[in-house]
Amino acid sequence: MERWFSAVWKNHICSSVACLALVLLLPPPAQAATVVTHLPGFDGPLPFYLETGYVGVEEETGTELFYYFVESERSPHSDVVLLWLSGGPRCSVFSGFVYEIGPVMFVAERYSGGTVPRLEYNPYSWTKLASILFVDSPVGSGFSYAHDPKGYDVGDISSSMQIVKFLRKWLDDHPKYLSNPFYIGGDSYAGKVVPLITQYLSEGIEEMRHPIINLKGYLVGNPSAGDKIDVNSRVPYSHSFGVISDQLYEAALANCKGDYENPTNKPCTDVMQTINNLMSEVLEPACPFDWPWPMPGRDASNRKSLTEEHYWLGDPPVEPPFSCFAAYRYYLSYFWANDNATRAALGIKEGTVTEWIRCATGLPYTRDLPSSIECHFNVTTRGYRALVYSGDHDPIVPFSGTQAWIRSLNFSIVDDWRAWHLDGQAAGFTIKYANNLTFATIKGGCHIPPENRPKESFIMAKRWLAGGPL
Repeated sequence: MERWFSAVWKNHICSSVACLALVLLLPPPAQAATVVTHLPGFDGPLPFYLETGYVGVEEETGTELFYYFVESERSPHSDVVLLWLSGGPRCSVFSGFVYEIGPVMFVAERYSGGTVPRLEYNPYSWTKLASILFVDSPVGSGFSYAHDPKGYDVGDISSSMQIVKFLRKWLDDHPKYLSNPFYIGGDSYAGKVVPLITQYLSEGIEEMRHPIINLKGYLVGNPSAGDKIDVNSRVPYSHSFGVISDQLYEAALANCKGDYENPTNKPCTDVMQTINNLMSEVLEPACPFDWPWPMPGRDASNRKSLTEEHYWLGDPPVEPPFSCFAAYRYYLSYFWANDNATRAALGIKEGTVTEWIRCATGLPYTRDLPSSIECHFNVTTRGYRALVYSGDHDPIVPFSGTQAWIRSLNFSIVDDWRAWHLDGQAAGFTIKYANNLTFATIKGGCHIPPENRPKESFIMAKRWLAGGPL
């Protein structure tokens, strides 16, 4: 049965109903979990409920996905349950847990060794609104692993199917959350697979003809669509932000015909080389990981990931300048997660992941979902809610490209473009479409808005999850 399941998912993108029905019928094995009451570097007992553990998602290769589950600090019996994924692909969801929407964050201080970096409570944690299930996916991310190296050969479709299987097993072991409203969320590259996972879940619910999960919708931040619109929106975005001149922009328009990633003539190649050099002035400053961006037209070996910096296994990060605290926090995570006391507290299985890397590379990954736009359409027209939000200072997945593919869905406007406010000021802009689709910007937000606009991101999520207007 497992072999059949593995073969089927390779050939389905957005219509795997039969595959889902099989996943939902497989008998669940017992899952082991660890209740964590103290974390190294955090002063005193944790003021929230934290559980960690593994869920097996492929018996043949021994693939197990690691998770952090934080119960809502408000009303866990009725609050939303949110499954959260990080981008990369293969950036650990610890990024979401400690840098973005989770309940702890690193103390802003230099690390001198000798002990683990210190943690403190995050006042804008989304666990004040929801129970959050952070999952290291795809396998090879964070502490997720496979016994057989073949298990690491996954892609958009197979890793999404593994998440569906993960959820079915996790909820079998946590049945008290079955009636809670359930959402899927993620940012950057994870934003590409979130609507696919949501569609798989919705198809499974329809096929089973009874609710197996109280699925309500999904939310994605600065999401990759996988479509060429992501890359092609970067040039006009850079022009609008004054990075490239009118003359260069006009030359790109005239010679590249809207395709800036794959130049087909010398004038386009030349102008894109000039544009890329100007972009690098902004994107490769003294703070090397604040604005990672794969440059169109560059050799692939020199590109940074779509979302994050990557380190090869066995290559600890170089200490960045402390003034670049966004990068410095990433640096701290390496030492925190690889400390023996941390691994013991989290219940990490010995011999599985010898070295934790925040964003692992060098493992095979197939981008076999060419575009997620159709999945967005399919899920929202089924009646599920969707929030797509963008930091408006993101050159990696510019809000203008995201706005363009949303408009391509041809949904009618329910609430036209307007500002949404926080503390008497505009915190961003928003528009609501038919089929319960909301798009919002976060003013001044970067590629991962909760990192540099935590309060605005928190309030946006609070209002949307409550079902009200932003």
